[in-house]
Amino acid sequence: MAGALSYLAAVALAAAAAETPAVVIQAADTPVKLDRATVVTATATPPVLVYSATNATDDDVDEFTVIAFVFDAQGTLKARQTAPARRSLQAHATKFSTLVLDGSPVSPGDRIVVGVNQAQKVRSDLWWRAELQDAALAAVHQPKR
Repeated sequence: MAGALSYLAAVALAAAAAETPAVVIQAADTPVKLDRATVVTATATPPVLVYSATNATDDDVDEFTVIAFVFDAQGTLKARQTAPARRSLQAHATKFSTLVLDGSPVSPGDRIVVGVNQAQKVRSDLWWRAELQDAALAAVHQPKR
């Protein structure tokens, strides 16, 4: 009986969820590229960013981080939130992951911009890094098509 109630609760939550595409930005030389990102919002829960990340190199990546920017409807930056490091992404492989956007409230008119801001190859002490805030601002302030 408990299993049936859990299933019904999950179905009700999924039915109440709304999906909104996030804007994906990338540094030109990023070793890990986000292919797509979607914000899933359900009633009485923080939004969840669901994304796929692909290793664009011939080397395995040990860790990478994803950063999300939350802009209000006027394009003002409200928050930036970095996901905990994601681990082990083999060369040319794709991994799906999530980031709970609980750093600040997200309103229905807000826009989410996301990208990879750090990566480290396996057996390396060096980190690839990119500052993405200017690219995020530019993406939000582009004229709508």
